[in-house]
Amino acid sequence: MHPMKKTKNIIAICAICLALTSCNKFEKLLNSNDFDAKYEAAMRYYNDNSYSKAIQLFENLTLHYRGKENAENIGWYYAQALYKEKDYYSAGYQFKRFARQFPYSDNAEEAMFLSAYCHYKESPNHSLDQTVTRDAIEEMEAFAERYPRSVHIPEVNTYLDEMRAKLIKKDYEIAYGYYFIEEYHAAYESFKNFLNLYPEAPMREEAMFYQLESGYRYAIGSREDKQRERLQQVLNDFDKFSSSFAGSKHLAAAQDIYTKARAALTDIENKKQQ
Repeated sequence: MHPMKKTKNIIAICAICLALTSCNKFEKLLNSNDFDAKYEAAMRYYNDNSYSKAIQLFENLTLHYRGKENAENIGWYYAQALYKEKDYYSAGYQFKRFARQFPYSDNAEEAMFLSAYCHYKESPNHSLDQTVTRDAIEEMEAFAERYPRSVHIPEVNTYLDEMRAKLIKKDYEIAYGYYFIEEYHAAYESFKNFLNLYPEAPMREEAMFYQLESGYRYAIGSREDKQRERLQQVLNDFDKFSSSFAGSKHLAAAQDIYTKARAALTDIENKKQQ
């Protein structure tokens, strides 16, 4: 064997042996009852950016030190290690837990913010279920209410705007989806809820128009005894739309719907009188 190749093989074998020894040493420490040594090692691993090992030790230490001197430090660095490993779900839970257990800690405010921020980081694309986004908004709002003078308030407001925009887009697409598949009753109610929930939504004009059209199509497809009431609602919705968006690109189409609804109402009244 070439001397250089032999040297490389020896170095590789030594590295493997060193790694195995290190792993065995860590496992031995993890399974030991020397909690002081575990605590010191956990802090050392954390400071050396070895967060995975630090997490295992902090998790192991949590129960033992509950109510004891180092409990606050363990709770804080355990959450921080999870956060730095980008395990936002677990980190958010631990930060919230820390804030509840140590409400008078110097880190309580930061823990509440980071709990909310971890929820924000877990918020998915608008096309997916937005339960986590709604939870994150609640967390951010709770933080802002509790710490209105916090240095984090400007970024909290930015995150809230971003997440609310995500909900607006999601709810609009749900409503439009009903309209697209011609489920006009569901579309009408969805657009109605959308307009009530988001008075400043950028697509408010489109939502009001599609609500108007969905209402008309739902009305003319209804039973005769329900048509009069529903067509009258179409006229009311047209008045709201035309007064809100007098220069809308949809105004001509909206006026056509109004004319048809008015004619249908006239027919109903004529039949009633006969």
